[in-house]
Amino acid sequence: MQAIDSLLPYVGVLLGVIGTLLVAFLLRRFLNRVLPKYMTAAVYKPLTSIIFYTVIFFGIVSSLAPLNIDLSGLLIAGGTLGIAVAFASRTVFANFLSGVFIYLDRPLKPGDAIRVEGVVEGVVKEIGIFSTKIMSWDGHLVRIPNEKLFSSPIVNFSAMPVRRISIPVGISYSSDLEAAKEALIRLADQHPFVLAEPAPEVLVQEYGDSAVVLNFRCWAPTSQWWPTKVWLLSKVKEALEEAGVEIPFPQRVVWLKRSEESG
Repeated sequence: MQAIDSLLPYVGVLLGVIGTLLVAFLLRRFLNRVLPKYMTAAVYKPLTSIIFYTVIFFGIVSSLAPLNIDLSGLLIAGGTLGIAVAFASRTVFANFLSGVFIYLDRPLKPGDAIRVEGVVEGVVKEIGIFSTKIMSWDGHLVRIPNEKLFSSPIVNFSAMPVRRISIPVGISYSSDLEAAKEALIRLADQHPFVLAEPAPEVLVQEYGDSAVVLNFRCWAPTSQWWPTKVWLLSKVKEALEEAGVEIPFPQRVVWLKRSEESG
């Protein structure tokens, strides 16, 4: 009977270890099913591994309690090592956590056209666990640490279904302002992807030194924003010329003072 009593703590430890492993494996299986809906493999796999081994570590430590083993030294050593690693790898952890927050907040996704203020503008190619890769408009692949990306203002050009096109157009002071507006509105109506609502509009933006600057604005689907803008830009000059509206070039009037000759 005494022998059985002496074996009970070991049986409890064994059951505790088995239970810990069972919970850890079930938890990992659950996470591998749920997280892929919200994250890419580059993010959810390392996160799942961290949770898996953390559960195993603390579960086994708790299971050894019936054996009255002094684990304070192990915990202190582990804590000290953890603090040292944390300080040495604080940037790595910051980038990792920022990557997780980016997936939870979803300010962008691969394929989005974005501008990271003060950093780069282009198309998101990949959101990794530590960094995000963006292809700039010039074809450069830019890698941004997730911590910097998460803390920077992000303009997502692809987030909304429609975008506004804004084109500044200068006309001469002698041209008919209303004729210019009507010509630009007709031009917008000719393109199939320019939306009827909100309606195209032309506003006076400023009175420049050599021209009255108009702001030609209309809306287009986000997927067709760039080709629509390119087409409008190529047709503005032709549309204004047909309406008899002049697009001036910068001019400067120079007055020469003739010196008076004596005698």
